[in-house]
Amino acid sequence: MSLSLTEAPNDVLPVDVASATLVGRVFVPEYGGPAIVTLDAGRLVDISSSFPTMADLTEQPDVLAALSGAERGRSWSLEQVLENSAVGNADAVHLLAPIDLAAVKAAGVTFAASLMERLIEERAGGDLSQAEKIRGEIESSIGAQLSGIIPGSPESVELKRVMASQGLWSQYLEVGLGPDPEVFTKAQPLSAVGFGQEIGVSRVSNWNNPEPEVVLVINSRGQIIGGTLGNDVNLRDVEGRSALLLPRAKDNNASASLGPFLRLFDEGFSIDEVRNAEVTVQVFGEDGFVLNEMSSMNQISRDVQVLASYACGDSHQYPDGLVLYTGTLFAPTKDRGAPGLGFTHEIGDVVRIASPKFGTLANRVNTSEQASPWTFGLRELIANLNSRGLTSRVGQ
Repeated sequence: MSLSLTEAPNDVLPVDVASATLVGRVFVPEYGGPAIVTLDAGRLVDISSSFPTMADLTEQPDVLAALSGAERGRSWSLEQVLENSAVGNADAVHLLAPIDLAAVKAAGVTFAASLMERLIEERAGGDLSQAEKIRGEIESSIGAQLSGIIPGSPESVELKRVMASQGLWSQYLEVGLGPDPEVFTKAQPLSAVGFGQEIGVSRVSNWNNPEPEVVLVINSRGQIIGGTLGNDVNLRDVEGRSALLLPRAKDNNASASLGPFLRLFDEGFSIDEVRNAEVTVQVFGEDGFVLNEMSSMNQISRDVQVLASYACGDSHQYPDGLVLYTGTLFAPTKDRGAPGLGFTHEIGDVVRIASPKFGTLANRVNTSEQASPWTFGLRELIANLNSRGLTSRVGQ
């Protein structure tokens, strides 16, 4: 019997849900497409008449005022929608990823621990059986020096020089310690999955992991206006063979998960809540395996505002806004199966990523090839909105 995604539907919500400003997207069978919703008194209220896409809302000059003045339509019980989503009932109203037209970007190697793991993958050439031995060698050599170092600083330049002299040169050192962060395209607009939907791990991979992350919501003006949770599913063996295979390792069907809702900044929730967020990840396997880890955003090597400014500025424009995965401290090394082989996913795993002020993003693992294919693209969205008489409101 498959594992439950959550203990109870309300586990999905932030601890301070009563005061949180939450918006999201749901699939409505009667519409044949998505609706933009906001949470109000235990119900998800359709505001699509005012904002046909999430980008129409997040691009408003004053998002909170715009949300307050939105025309309210149909509504659905939050508890019922969460239940539909948790059991994978695609024939009922259920959650989608809470973004649509926004670009989906990700920052990599933003924590010392993740830099360590990228070095290990690279030196192992993607061979999982070599990881434990190499991990010990690198940790004993330079592990302590990576902690607390500021990328682009004179100290980081010197550490890069020392590591290269010890035969530990890596292209990951440049983005982990140098002045420019790694920011890449994680997925295409409309392709991300949401709470309750399957996440995909390509069947070519034998060494892979979840990457639990806080995700920034950024408008076209480069302003961070809120956040959500994300799973930047990663194929460690593929990226370990070559960093040039990053698109193959990162951008596969159902490999980008976001949700459960976007939490907008308001009087009770600010960028500092993001900077100090603690994120837990749990993996429950049908084989009885359990993984339970936590990471803290206050250990990130580059401030989230720095990452946002780098991603969206004079050299990059995103007229429909973007979301930015901020990277992960979490590096799963707990053995699953034979000693020394570390962690990798199995089909049917339940992954729960949680943070008190964001709630819980939960998904079940399948292969990218067997997970529901991405078929609802931009043309279908336009056609759907047009059939509902909403296209005239897009971009207003």
